[in-house]
Amino acid sequence: MKSISQWFNEYAESHQNKTNQQIHFICVPAIFFSIVGMLMSINPNPISSTLNIHNPFIENWAAVVLALLMIFYIRLSFNIFVKMLTLSIICLVGNYFLGELVPLLPASIILFVVAWIGQFYGHKIEGKKPSFLKDLQFLLIGPAWVFEKFLKKRTTV
Repeated sequence: MKSISQWFNEYAESHQNKTNQQIHFICVPAIFFSIVGMLMSINPNPISSTLNIHNPFIENWAAVVLALLMIFYIRLSFNIFVKMLTLSIICLVGNYFLGELVPLLPASIILFVVAWIGQFYGHKIEGKKPSFLKDLQFLLIGPAWVFEKFLKKRTTV
């Protein structure tokens, strides 16, 4: 298994252009957020009846999928696991409140489509194909890379 540094270095190869990076800073979290929203939109009845829980933050398919994703992240790095767990909790809470304001599924689908258009535009500027076309695991590395890069920028400012 590759180390987190190897994953990040390989991911960074197709993300050198500053404009592409800025687009990724917006679009990658938006895609992550929208996927959480779409998963939260799926009827949670099988989960709640099986586990006998009644908490809207964990009584949904997003919480189940995110818990499984955390296994991937903790195998890479405990530090990345903590950061991605934080991002996941923010997405769960944010989508809960978004769903209180507007229908969550259509809003998530629109955000997902717009963010992917942005991603592909960024890669057009970059002149390189998205990393996930080489290895689908980069779909999980991208959010960690963006979050890591964002936090490093915040600490150096």
